Amino acid sequence: MSDRAALLRGIRVWLAFFVVSLVLSGATAFPLVHELHWTEDLLRALSVPEHLPALMEWIERVRRGLDAADAQYPFLLYGTDWLAFAHLVIAVAFYGPYRDPVRNIWVVEFGMIACAGIVPLALICGPIRGIPFWWTVVDMSFGIFGVIPLYVVRKKIKRLEALGAGPVPVPAPAV
Repeated sequence: MSDRAALLRGIRVWLAFFVVSLVLSGATAFPLVHELHWTEDLLRALSVPEHLPALMEWIERVRRGLDAADAQYPFLLYGTDWLAFAHLVIAVAFYGPYRDPVRNIWVVEFGMIACAGIVPLALICGPIRGIPFWWTVVDMSFGIFGVIPLYVVRKKIKRLEALGAGPVPVPAPAV
């Protein structure tokens, strides 16, 4: 396998990982009410209340809030539907660098900027919305861990670019 082919394969594997992560993250924003019930049941089964009471109190509070919103103001949950949709749409944008990484490196850089933006958003909006600091750290971790595959992809794209221009083979669709 040539250096170019190996770089393309590596880029596509990392991008596929990132896209799958985005899609899963987005898809989990749709069934929040049910997920919180499942999470609470699972944490109780694992004896988390005894070991991490603050986590359990937070999960219970969020679940109660979602239950109330779902029962009395279900339109509020429409906001999380749009959050989920945004994740899915952003995931689609990464098809550009999958097809032609050098030409579409800007999508990867946009993703890196978005990941960096999670940190100040969490630090500013978390306290405003009454989010515990330790949960704000969890939220920030999505940006911190999200930028890692994108950084790896960007480095590989730059190496691919240094090898020189050439047609980028697009894999045939799976049948």
